[in-house]
Amino acid sequence: MGFFDRWVGRPIKLTDGAFWRGFFGLGTDSGEVVTYDKAMALDAVWACVNLIANSVKTLPCVVYDKDGVTRATDDDLYDLLHDAPNIDDTAADFWGMVALCLCLDGNFFAEKKMNGGKLVALNPIHPLKVDVQRNSRNERVYEVTEDGKKRKISEDRMFHVRGAVLPGCDRGLSPIGYVANTIGNARAAEKAAGKWFSGGMSASGFLKSDQVLKPEQRKQIGDMLQQYAGSDRAGKVMVLEAGLEYHQLTVNPKDAQMIETRQFSVEQICRIFGVPPVMIGHAANGTTTWGSGIEQLILQFIKTCLAPMLRSIEASIRRDLMDASTRKRLTVKFSLEGLLRGDSAARAEFLSKMVSNGIYTENEARAYEDKEPKPGGDHLLVNGTMQRADQIGVQPPQPPANQNNPAPPAAA
Repeated sequence: MGFFDRWVGRPIKLTDGAFWRGFFGLGTDSGEVVTYDKAMALDAVWACVNLIANSVKTLPCVVYDKDGVTRATDDDLYDLLHDAPNIDDTAADFWGMVALCLCLDGNFFAEKKMNGGKLVALNPIHPLKVDVQRNSRNERVYEVTEDGKKRKISEDRMFHVRGAVLPGCDRGLSPIGYVANTIGNARAAEKAAGKWFSGGMSASGFLKSDQVLKPEQRKQIGDMLQQYAGSDRAGKVMVLEAGLEYHQLTVNPKDAQMIETRQFSVEQICRIFGVPPVMIGHAANGTTTWGSGIEQLILQFIKTCLAPMLRSIEASIRRDLMDASTRKRLTVKFSLEGLLRGDSAARAEFLSKMVSNGIYTENEARAYEDKEPKPGGDHLLVNGTMQRADQIGVQPPQPPANQNNPAPPAAA
């Protein structure tokens, strides 16, 4: 369903902020109107948002016992958050959707569906459909507009994740809204480049003649020039007659810094979303750090971009999806181990140290590499002797004495 379909058949008021945001978008100094769709049409915005959403997709949301280690696979909340939050979306789809909404709008909304007092589903709602209000008791009320009709959802029936937020604000701040000028400038540069390409990538100029041309001759020359306009005719040779000489007027795009402007726009957009430019294929000044410092770039990306977003999601889960008794016995975390893995040599060294120092069991190390457990691999080992940690200082049992193998005489 398109944006306008849900407003058909209902009067539009000046107070319908969601409609006007979607209809007019956000004005900018460059004159470009910015909406979420128009922002996503920029390849740098799409690449950044897609990278963040796809990264979150790969991270399982795991419900643990209070110790933060043992998975609470028997709890219904585990199935809901780890496998399928609703009948239509997988967990990967759902959490990727959360990241996408936070990148664009700064808010994610999902209605809680209950059955017999038990949470059974989380149904996502487009952020532009939701208006957050306060009732007379100062409680949040979510007014949702769908199919031209309004309905209100109470605070205890809504899962609401916010990104950056100011005191006293019920909605998170929209990243696209706050940087609309930057997005508008980037769109203006893209339009300028598009017009340049549509003009055949040739600079404009003038024709010089030592004769006075008649009106019909001027028209004939204009028609001739039109034959060479357009990018599909670029590279063709123009034939000039009757002593006409072509003189170029404008400088080439490199001199006009069009390319530099577009490159700078990419770097600005990456800075907005906290994504290292090289991770979306942008190599500044023709250089790249792929293969040399990529592990540190990924670590930076996780710490400064993903971790704060995941922290907001985890906190919202504890607030909106877990009551006081559940919070005392369970905790929820996104597993970052997959993203934090190094190369083969680094992983081998890491796991060797973890096992030899009694931190991981052999089977836990095997699980880290997606290997099945082995019998006898559930004990902690100690470096050097590789002895089980629970048997340090314990004398091994002595075999029973018999006639063929008498016990040694006791010491005096």
